[in-house]
Amino acid sequence: MVDAILGLLLCQLIGEIVSRALNLPVPGPVVGMLLLFTVLRWQGKVPAPLETTAHNILAHLPLLFVPAGVGVIVHLPLLSREGAPLLAAIVVSTMVTLLVTGLTIRLLRNRKG
Repeated sequence: MVDAILGLLLCQLIGEIVSRALNLPVPGPVVGMLLLFTVLRWQGKVPAPLETTAHNILAHLPLLFVPAGVGVIVHLPLLSREGAPLLAAIVVSTMVTLLVTGLTIRLLRNRKG
């Protein structure tokens, strides 16, 4: 389990270094996830220790949303003033995401045959 956590952290660290060195507009952890995805695709399978560790981390994922929820409560006055623009941005970005995802799936399905 420790090896798997170290591997995940190493991917994140490499992603952070690459993102900063190349001045990418993408956060380092995202680059690290892409690196991890590439390595796992190259291997053809997920090693058992990594799979176990990932399941254990995901089991505790809801705990990571507590600080965000507290932050929302702390900034409630700001949200009440700026609520309409925020809601509009959330709705529009969600619709754009759904549209792009649908088009991507359609493109990939057509390419497969």
